[in-house]
Formats: sequence, C-alpha cells, structure tokens
Amino acid sequence: MTETAHKALRPWWKGAVIYQIYPRSFADSNGDGIGDLPGITARLDHVASLGVDAIWLSPFFTSPMKDFGYDVADYRDVDPIFGTLADFDALVARAHELGLKVVIDQVYSHTSNEHPWFTESRASRTNKRADWYVWADAKPDGSPPSNWQSVFGGPAWTWDARRGQYYLHNFLKEQPQLHVHHPDVQAELLATARFWLDRGVDGFRLDAINFMMHEPTMRDNPPAPDTGKTRTRPFDFQLKLYNQSHADIVPFLERIRATLDEYGDRFTVAEVGGDEADREMKLFTAGDHRLNTAYGFDFLYADRLTPRIVADALTKWPAEPGMGWPSWAFENHDAPRAVSRWASPEHRDAFARMKMLLLLSLRGNAFVYQGEELGLTQVDVPFERLVDPEAIANWPLTLSRDGVRTPMPWSSNAINGGFSDAEPWLPVGPDHAALAVNRQDGDPDSLLNLTRRLVRLRAETPALAVGDLTLLHADDQLLAFERREGDQRLLCLFNLGDTPVTLPPALPRGGRVLVQINSATDERLGAFAAAIREMTA
Repeated sequence: MTETAHKALRPWWKGAVIYQIYPRSFADSNGDGIGDLPGITARLDHVASLGVDAIWLSPFFTSPMKDFGYDVADYRDVDPIFGTLADFDALVARAHELGLKVVIDQVYSHTSNEHPWFTESRASRTNKRADWYVWADAKPDGSPPSNWQSVFGGPAWTWDARRGQYYLHNFLKEQPQLHVHHPDVQAELLATARFWLDRGVDGFRLDAINFMMHEPTMRDNPPAPDTGKTRTRPFDFQLKLYNQSHADIVPFLERIRATLDEYGDRFTVAEVGGDEADREMKLFTAGDHRLNTAYGFDFLYADRLTPRIVADALTKWPAEPGMGWPSWAFENHDAPRAVSRWASPEHRDAFARMKMLLLLSLRGNAFVYQGEELGLTQVDVPFERLVDPEAIANWPLTLSRDGVRTPMPWSSNAINGGFSDAEPWLPVGPDHAALAVNRQDGDPDSLLNLTRRLVRLRAETPALAVGDLTLLHADDQLLAFERREGDQRLLCLFNLGDTPVTLPPALPRGGRVLVQINSATDERLGAFAAAIREMTA
C-alpha cells in the first residue's frame, strides 16, 4: 500500500504534526509591537514549508488581557489588537490553500470578569444569568465557602458586594468560573463551537478542561503530602479533589464531540494537567465518542529528559481497544524552552537536533511550538519587563512564561529580528538573531532544514506516523524502541546523554539507515546521537 493510500484510510489528525502559534509573538503587521492575525497569514508559507499538518492558534478573542487572552470577554469576536473577524477568515482561507488545518483554543472553564455574562450575573441573584457562574454564600464568620486555592496564588474565592456572595475563580480573580453544570451554559458554549466551525475551523484545543466543573457541595480539599519539592503556590499544598475533575465533565465532552462530528473530519485535543492527569486524559479520550486526543504535561515541566521519563510516558498509552490516542509536546507557551531546561549551553545544538527527532518518533501526535524548529532558548526577561501574572507573583522562583513567549526572530539583520518595527511587547532574545529564520533557511545543515526533513520522513513513513511502539531499552542514557506498522519495522535509538554509549548486545543490528543525528554507528551512539533504521520485518 502506498503512503498516500495509507494516509487516506486514517483521520487527518491521527499522527499529525501540529505547529503552535502564539499570536502576540509571531509576526506584527501593523507596527504596534504586538503580533496579529494578518502577521500570521503573511508568515504561513514558513509554517507550510515545515510540512506540518495543522496550526494551533492560542487565543485571539476579545479580552482585557489580564491572562493574555485566556480571559475571554467575547467568545465570538477577535480582539482589536489581533485584527478582525475578516482577518481571521483570511487566515483560515490561506491556511487551507497551503494544505494546513486550523485548530483554535476554546476556553470553556472560565471567562473574563468583563464578559457581559458576568456583568449580568453579578448584578443580582434573580437575573437570567444569575447562575451562569459559581456563586456561594460566605461561611458564618464571613470567610470563603471552602479552602480552595487558585492556580495563580491565594484563595480561589473573591467577595462581590453587589451579590453579597463569593465567586469562584481557579485562576486569576479576573477569570470567574463558569457554572458549566448549568444546561444553559453548556448550550451557549456549544453554540460558540458552532460559530467557529461554521467559519471553517478544523478543530479545538480545549483549555484546562478538568477545571470545567466542581463538586457542588464545595467540600474543603484535603492537604497534599509533602513530596520534598519546592512549593511556590498555596494551590500546591492541596489535593484538588473537589474544585475540579467532576464526573459530569465527561457527558459534556461527549456533547462537544457529537457537535464536531456533525461537521465531518474535525479534531479535539484536551489540555489536562494536575495530579490526576493520566487517569483523566484516558477518561476524556476513551472510545470513539469523546475527545480525539489529550495533551499532557509529561515533558513540559520535566527538569530533565531521561530515557526512563520517556519510557514511562509512552507505556501509559498502549495500543489497546478503547484506549485514546496521545499527543506530545516538549515546549509550549506555558513551559520554558526545552533546550534551556534540558541541555547545557555547549550541548544545545546537538541536543536540539536529537530532541526534534525524538519528538517526531513518538507514537501519537507531535506538537511543535513556534521557534522550536529554530532551537530558540529561554529568554531571561528582567523583572521590570515581566507581564505574566504568575511570573510576577512567584518571582524569582519560577522560569517565567514570558521567557518562552518572546518574539519570533525572522531576520537576523532587521530591527527586532523582523518581528516588528516598534518596540515589541516582550524583548527579543539576545541570542535569537543568530537563530533567525533567514539565517537557517539557506543552510542545509541547520536545525530548521533538519526539522523539514524529519517532518517529511514522518509523513512518508507509516510506522513513524501511526505505528505501534514497543519499548526495547531504557537506562540512564540510552533509549531504544521499535515502531511497527504492517510490514514496516523501525528501530529507533537515542542517546540522551553527553557521553558516547555502546549499544547492548540484545538490541538488533544492521538495517537500512533512514536518518542519523550527530555521531551514530551500528555499535555506538555519540553524545546526543540518534538513529532510525528500517529492519527486516
């Protein structure tokens, strides 16, 4: 069977490579220092050149930007700093011309406190939307209804004098929690989904969906055991048993899936973090009537990348009937750049090459964050330039989200790396000009061109795209696994360490080399080396 025929037999999203775009930082078309939708449209040729299947756009909706778009004030419009609905339509049209699917964020657990729904809800206890958010009376002593803590620090409850009640917010106080148990709220969210599907959107990333519903009795969360790790937030001192992950989330996800299925080959990916992420990801993707895949945090906050961490993540998703399909990311807009977390400066170039092959070799979908194809490093944003509320609250104990959201460098010899003619909303990384797209585009040995070759190899190789995975070896440094689809059998070898390793006798030898990274032979892998060999079935 040809690869074209093989691909036609599976959904477009299964085994897809999806490129995440953070709109504020991708490309500025109007000179205000903030990226926008026309800027993205103008740069889609670069994304298409990678060979990826889809783009995922982080929020661009109307918002006061307290959490940079994840505080939505109008689910069905574009914030003026990003453009207009016409600009969005033009972006979708251009993406589709280039063969790219378009996936957008949907934030269904909370809104902005400037959303008209919340303005109405807080006005009285009897209006049409009075119960669209989570309101509760104070305890007799005036304290909050429960001990729940917010992700960004402090109690998850804020007093509102107009209602004479507390409202729940799992994140910022400017992000009040929607009462998604309420049937009218569910109906409105599904109508929002249809609004974007009718505009040609190919799928949704559902943000923080395990926060969508709480336990209505509002019992206190119990304390979490001390694991010895530094805890910077009160949120980390509790087991989140009652403020999230209610069983009624699953039936609503099934309604979301049914809505998308009406539109044909649409796609859903869940963002699921937290202590129960593995169980919830499997629950939310089980069978063929829930979400298509889940996007976990196995690697995003890992201090190190080791064979055992990779092996543990992979073995959680066996190819069994009813088991969902995983998605993987090493970087995103919330997690520090992987090359800065996982490699010392002298090894970053070699590590970045090996890391890209590893990501594209895992069973599941691969998410590539903008600039990852360039090997961008984490930017040390000074305190006076920080805008991320979590980074400001926890400074200097966290690597801020701002450091991974800095502008995309397009041209090494243009002001601000070609991102904007104006002062960017965050500083350009001091070492990013040397990694700019124009520098790497014409260099056949660059990480950018390697990424293009690896994405193409994955697309042309069914075993890499959708094949089963069998773990063969994982120790402190060496990772080996097999990918198999039909008659195709691949041996995948990775040295995650900075010293050479000799392959153990139990591993197969020989085979046709499909790709080789850094220094690899049939018997030995150099520092941060990797190879994929096609073996006789």
